Amino acid sequence: MMTIQYRIATAIVCLSLSISAGADTTLIHAGELLAVPGDRPATRQTVVVENDRIVEIRNGFAAATDFGGDVTVIDLRNHFVMPGLMDMHVHLQGQLGPKNDSESLKMSKQLMQMRSVHFAMNTLRAGFTTVRDVGSSSQEMYALRDAINNGWIDGPRIIAAGGVGITGGHADISGVRPELMELLTSPNVCDGPYDCRRAARNVIKYGADLIKITSTGGVLTDRATGTGQQMEMDELREVVLAAARMGRKVASHAHHEDGIVAALEAGVASVEHGSFTGPRAIKLFKETGAYLVPTLLAGKTVSTMAAESDFLSEAIREKTANVINDMAGSFEKAHKAGVNIAYGTDSGVSRHGTNAEEAVLMVEAGMSEMNVIIAATINAADLIDMSDSIGTLEAGKFADIIAVDGSPLENIDELLDVDFVMKGGTIYKK
Repeated sequence: MMTIQYRIATAIVCLSLSISAGADTTLIHAGELLAVPGDRPATRQTVVVENDRIVEIRNGFAAATDFGGDVTVIDLRNHFVMPGLMDMHVHLQGQLGPKNDSESLKMSKQLMQMRSVHFAMNTLRAGFTTVRDVGSSSQEMYALRDAINNGWIDGPRIIAAGGVGITGGHADISGVRPELMELLTSPNVCDGPYDCRRAARNVIKYGADLIKITSTGGVLTDRATGTGQQMEMDELREVVLAAARMGRKVASHAHHEDGIVAALEAGVASVEHGSFTGPRAIKLFKETGAYLVPTLLAGKTVSTMAAESDFLSEAIREKTANVINDMAGSFEKAHKAGVNIAYGTDSGVSRHGTNAEEAVLMVEAGMSEMNVIIAATINAADLIDMSDSIGTLEAGKFADIIAVDGSPLENIDELLDVDFVMKGGTIYKK
């Protein structure tokens, strides 16, 4: 007679076979495959996908008949196949332009949310399967994140930040009359360490995956308050501590080195922009292992707008001139010194869907094509603590896969025109 243990084991095996047999299987025939950025690409490979995960990578072009049942074959034998890209600094709820002021007054929250879905899809179709949104109206962004995760709408995987900033700082409302400032001021604007501790806890309460702070002033703040350090050390430390107590990381917007150093000393996981990264900051980056998210594309975009249009205020124009000239040079010094780099564009300043232009700028600033791809895959996954499920094409990970005509390792411009996009086993561009 069969033992109870044998019958249980047999049932488990049968159930496993049943699930496998019922899985949606897709074979991707890749002419050239970069499964793990940093390794040499392989030729004539088959990526086997079941439902939303990669289950196997085989040498050669596997036949559908090897798998039985209904199998979909995607022919990318003339393409370069690689992991989906990730952008660690986006703002999906808006896009910089001359109508921003009127839109903020006339657009309903509901219509703005619909536009966010549009921007999210532009981003996904550009080959960016995961993004970190670090500055939006939080409740709407959390809803967009959750709707995508639930499969109700399409879009990239979103890691959504809640913002904490000080009164009059870069995260506070600017450029409108006092009555509107009072109406639009976030409850997460704080002053002093204990108030900032409260604000950090508050954004986590409502659903933040991480906290975004602004240790320095910002270029697009419509007041002449500079781009040097603004949050004090005790405020920075309290936000980071409160976040850590609740299992959250902190990202800090920072331009001048004093604010970069302060943020790193407080324990942030990443510094956004890092426009004036110097020797002190580089030393701390390497000691802490924090990431620099450079956003060179934002600098180029604002600089171009300042030169070609007149809708930016004089305060913004002056700050633009001071910051932009040093961004690429600071990035070059940082990555040559061995600072951890994670890919980020500040899309929302630049147009959504043009995220790959950052890669071109990074190569122009001296980074190798392979290291740019590592920054947009492996490093980005590490920054958001998702290395076990995304960032490379390996068995067990999400099937986030893109393809381009030629090798971006030879010409990074190939990433500007992505031909195939799969996220979690679902094809969004073919």
